[in-house]
Amino acid sequence: MEERTLAILKPDCIQKKLTGKVIDRLFSAGFKILAMKMVKLTPATAGEFYAVHKKRPFFKNLVGFMTEGEVIPMVLQKENAIAELRQVIGTTDPQEAGPGTIRKMYADNKQNNIIHASDGVETAAAEIAFFFSQKELLENQLL
Repeated sequence: MEERTLAILKPDCIQKKLTGKVIDRLFSAGFKILAMKMVKLTPATAGEFYAVHKKRPFFKNLVGFMTEGEVIPMVLQKENAIAELRQVIGTTDPQEAGPGTIRKMYADNKQNNIIHASDGVETAAAEIAFFFSQKELLENQLL
């Protein structure tokens, strides 16, 4: 059964003009895009989205980074989407990411790592709902 997950192209992805390359890589990996938009997060919305990390030492820097510029959240769908996306993007630390992964190719460090991906079914559902209403989700491939 196909599964949905959330990906966010982070400010560094957009600033480096890598959005097309990253989206192309997602298409090449077989993902369908059901919804996509560009938004500018405020400190409040970024803090709410990353609330799970609120007590971690990197929280303030993460919120600051995610509000530096626009981000592109998107809903992706395919068989085993959550695990597949995490495999395609690589580990959080680009130094440890596998060859050919998005983060290995384009990321600078653990924070400026080009793309966010949901880490589980419940997280994906909550993260999708954070950015998109049910009406915004297309049943078919967007592009």
